[in-house]
Amino acid sequence: MTTDPPPLIGVIGPTASGKSARAIELAQELDGEVISVDSRQVYKMLDIGTEKISVEEMQGIPHHLIDVLDPKEIYSAGDFVRDAERLIADMRARGKQPILAGGTHFYFDALLYGLPEGTPKNEVLRAELEMRSAEELMEEVEKLDPRRASRLDPNNKRRIIRALEIIHDRGTVPERERTEPAYEIDWEVCNPERDVLRERIVSRLESAFARGLVDEVRTVRAYVGDDRLNELGLEYKVIGEYLRDERSEASLLPHLSSRLWHYARHQKSWLRSLTT
Repeated sequence: MTTDPPPLIGVIGPTASGKSARAIELAQELDGEVISVDSRQVYKMLDIGTEKISVEEMQGIPHHLIDVLDPKEIYSAGDFVRDAERLIADMRARGKQPILAGGTHFYFDALLYGLPEGTPKNEVLRAELEMRSAEELMEEVEKLDPRRASRLDPNNKRRIIRALEIIHDRGTVPERERTEPAYEIDWEVCNPERDVLRERIVSRLESAFARGLVDEVRTVRAYVGDDRLNELGLEYKVIGEYLRDERSEASLLPHLSSRLWHYARHQKSWLRSLTT
C-alpha cells in the first residue's frame, strides 16, 4: 500500500522578511533540505547584492539552486521547474522534506500551475521596448494585464518585456495551464508589518554597502558587461549607473531603499492573492 508524500513547504514573503532563517528552522525540525526559489541566487558572483546565504548561515542544511550558473548564462522559469521537479523527487526518495524558499513568485507559479504556451519572439517589438525604462514598461503591464503585473518583479526588465511581448501577441498573458497545483504545498508566510519591513530593507542595504556591494558590482560589471548587468537586478543596475557616472554616490541608498520597498509591496500583493 502506497501513501501520498507529505506536502511541500513553501516559505514565502517580501524581500528582507526573514525567509532564509525560517527555512533553516523548518529544515532542522522536519529533516528537510532547501530549494532556493530565487532567480538571482542561482548565479555565481552575485553574493552581497542578492543577500545570498553563506555556508555558515546554512547551519549544515543542504541548499540547492544556489551558485550553480555563470552570470553570463540565462536561467528561465522553465529551467527552474525542471530542476525543482528533479530535486523534489530526489529528496522524497531519500526521505527528506523539500522546503522551497524564496521571493521569485513567478517560479512558484510555474512549478505549481505550469507555464503558458510559448509565444514567438518579436525582435522588432523587443528592440522598441528596450529603449524604455523598466518603470515605464511596468506601468504598461499594470494597465494592460493587472493580474500578470502582480506576479512580475518590477525590477526585472527582461521578464517585463517578455510579458509585454505576449500581451501584444495575445491581448493578455494566458492563464495558468492548470487550475489545480501539481504539488500539494503548505505555505509558511513571512510578512512583517510595513514599518518593520521598511526598516529591515534600509538596514540590509546599509550592511550590504559596508560589506562591499559597490566593489562586487564593479567586478560583475567587468565580467558580464553593462547590458547583462542591467538584467541582474535592481542593485546591480543602479550601482552600474553610479559606476558609469550617471548618478551620484549619495543617491544610491535612498534610491535603492525606495525601489526595494516598491518591490516588497508587489510581493505583498502576490501573498494576498494566495488567501483571496
